[in-house]
Amino acid sequence: MNWHILNIEEVFRLISSGPQGLSTAEANEKFRQIGPNELTEGDRKSTAGLLLEEFKDTMIIILLAAACISGILGDITDTIVILIIILLDALLGFLQEYRAEKAIRALKQMTVTQTKVLRDEKVANLPVTVLVPGDVILLEAGNVVPADVRIIESISLKIEEAALTGESHAIEKVDQRLEINDLPLGDRKNMAFKGTFVIHGRGTAVVIATGMQTEIGRIAKMLQGDTALTPLQQRMAAFGKKLSLLVLLLCALFLISGWLRGEGFIKMILISISLAVAAIPESLPAVITISLALAAKRMIRFNSLVRKLSAVETLGSVTYICTDKTGTLTKNKMYVEEVFVNGWLCERRELSFVKKSKNGDLLLHAFALNNDVLEDDHHSIKGDSTEIALFEAAKEQNMLSDKWPRIAEIAFDSDRKLMTTFHCHHNKIISFTKGAPDILLQHCNSAGSPDMLKQIDNMAGKGQRILGFAYRYWDTLPDDPDSEMHESGLHFLGLAGIIDPPREEVFEAVTQCKAAGIIPVMITGDHPLTAKAIAQRVGILNNDNDLVITGRQLAILDNENFLDKVEKIKVYARVSPEQKLQIVKALQQRGHYVAMTGDGVNDAPSLKKANIGIAMGIAGTDVAKEAAHMILLDDNFSTIIKLVGEGRRVYDNILKFIKFMITTNSGELLTLLLGPVIGLPITLLPVHILWTNLVTDGFPAVSLSFEKAEKDIMTRPPRPPQQSVFANGQGLHMIWVGLLMTGLALSLQGWAIRNGLPWQTMVFNFLCLSQLGHALAIRSGKQSLFSIGIFSNKLLIASVLISSVLQLIITFTPFFQPIFHTEMLTLNEFIIVGVASSLIFIAVEIEKTISRSKIKIK
Repeated sequence: MNWHILNIEEVFRLISSGPQGLSTAEANEKFRQIGPNELTEGDRKSTAGLLLEEFKDTMIIILLAAACISGILGDITDTIVILIIILLDALLGFLQEYRAEKAIRALKQMTVTQTKVLRDEKVANLPVTVLVPGDVILLEAGNVVPADVRIIESISLKIEEAALTGESHAIEKVDQRLEINDLPLGDRKNMAFKGTFVIHGRGTAVVIATGMQTEIGRIAKMLQGDTALTPLQQRMAAFGKKLSLLVLLLCALFLISGWLRGEGFIKMILISISLAVAAIPESLPAVITISLALAAKRMIRFNSLVRKLSAVETLGSVTYICTDKTGTLTKNKMYVEEVFVNGWLCERRELSFVKKSKNGDLLLHAFALNNDVLEDDHHSIKGDSTEIALFEAAKEQNMLSDKWPRIAEIAFDSDRKLMTTFHCHHNKIISFTKGAPDILLQHCNSAGSPDMLKQIDNMAGKGQRILGFAYRYWDTLPDDPDSEMHESGLHFLGLAGIIDPPREEVFEAVTQCKAAGIIPVMITGDHPLTAKAIAQRVGILNNDNDLVITGRQLAILDNENFLDKVEKIKVYARVSPEQKLQIVKALQQRGHYVAMTGDGVNDAPSLKKANIGIAMGIAGTDVAKEAAHMILLDDNFSTIIKLVGEGRRVYDNILKFIKFMITTNSGELLTLLLGPVIGLPITLLPVHILWTNLVTDGFPAVSLSFEKAEKDIMTRPPRPPQQSVFANGQGLHMIWVGLLMTGLALSLQGWAIRNGLPWQTMVFNFLCLSQLGHALAIRSGKQSLFSIGIFSNKLLIASVLISSVLQLIITFTPFFQPIFHTEMLTLNEFIIVGVASSLIFIAVEIEKTISRSKIKIK
């Protein structure tokens, strides 16, 4: 129902009420039918349900099955080690995700407990939960609006709706019906909405919607939708399924072929489990989780707080950033940018020259005097943001207001759109009037420059809010000032162009954003002209093909037409919460990964639906913060670009340790699988496999997450969301290095057997040391280890050294030899192992050299 287009009598008729409100009996009957005025929650997963979610990964399920079978067959050590790894990974993920479903609870806390209601024709203080449509309520400064209401009477009533509509100014409320049917919420000036704040004046209103039927209730319903999967979740899910199917197939073939050759069935089952453990990188989920957690900790240095670990790597795949204007691209502080006086348009820095003229001096005094701002002893200024901007501009030029005491006023109202104050100065009485320029000029004897209207349009075209100023001297103070008599015959002074200006660093950040292949889009509740002007100044709009669209224009587009245009639209103004959600969904349908910033309740659904929702830490509501994946502590767009670079670095490093783990695990798998095929004994025991995967794989893999970013990290396009972890030569690298590792291992095994050497210990050490060499070689996908600096990742060097020392301990210490089934090696035997292991490092360095040569040729 579009209540704003109805007159108040029609509203009362439709909700069976009147100016005196409801009787207790009527209210109770409606309450019985409608229910309490509160937000209800959708189905929420229990704590146990959230924990169980962590065990749904395909690789985890196979490892659980392997652990169970090992336990049944008596191999308790393998069972315990595998289960410990799985549980640690599940707990890490669970603890990070535990708070993900709190947005709806924060919404419930936004309501007040008591409100003034007319019941039985008397004013009563009642809990807001008992309000029903038809109740007449009293609103005054300091109140939170308890339900969606239609204004009956407005006495200078101003309501702050930024959290719901994104409108940066408090809205002056009216009680007349409005003509236009499909107005956005921010323009429905005869309505007020649940959860918004009364900051000035008073009024009465009739409740037209409660609970989940309110605008904030509709947002709560949208918050109950599913959350989008991150790129890494999608890629790892696909990777896990493919790998698991391959492993199961290979293990089944190995089991059947061995059994057919006459091997014992139980023995073959144990060996097949070892194969599964070798092939599946069981520490990979834990290593990814730890890597993301460490990156989240690092991101605090970039003024961001990560609520969901998956957000860290999602940043690296973002193709669109949908950003709010106020406070993110701009300073969230109104500022007098230009002044028009004496026929001259001047910038803020030129005000010192302006005050030297009579009109300029009076204009700056009007800035200082014609307002209701208050400055305390600590020089903190409070009041309307526009009036604060004017006051600060005057204060900057030492225009003191204490020598011009206010002795009378005609308060601003929405009908006149004017405010007048009277002051005493040097035994004279002067009035200053400010207001909308087109209206103010009608009250002036002279309007200054003849092209004044053209000048007003020029300033408005820059996105500025334009206020006009005039003055008049009086012989005596009017007894009862009124507009008709005392706001006429005025002398025009000039214009002030006021705007919330862009942050200085944003233009460069937008430029970096575009260089990185990411498209920035502005979504704001502000006026289209203001939005367009700011978008042009920061570089979001920079060619004729870029479109600006309003919420009303968007509402008449069908989904197909919107999908055709969505990639051309760079600015959205005056949009509703549903439309913000629609924008995110449309971009996702076009194959994009979307980052959405927001601070208000109205942003919460789109923050949750976006691939990464970024809430504002300073201006953000609790609801927005709970719905978001991460919180921006400084509310600055340029910080997002730094985070994108960090997100790309994180994902690059995740790919490095996936490459590292899969390559080494494939080397182990093929060694185990092909050895018996060519007549060699089974190379490794289950304990060797676990040791290799957990110690030599685990430590270096975590350390790879500390690798510095590649030089081209912010000049290359985002990684396509559908791109596999095997793309860009990753899969080919895993295959050829795995085959090389297998060939060297089996060659070393055959040579050692023929020469009567401890072949199993030699192969075990070869596989461990070659994996460490491989970790060093893949620190950069393009650059040589020696060009990036051997010690540029000290933690990795330390991990390699520690893993090497541990390997030496279990090989050469008699206490550990029976546990790990190792034998003492001579110096010559160990040198042979070392030389063979170094071949992996050398081969990968040669691969990178060839790759660099090909790039230079191109």
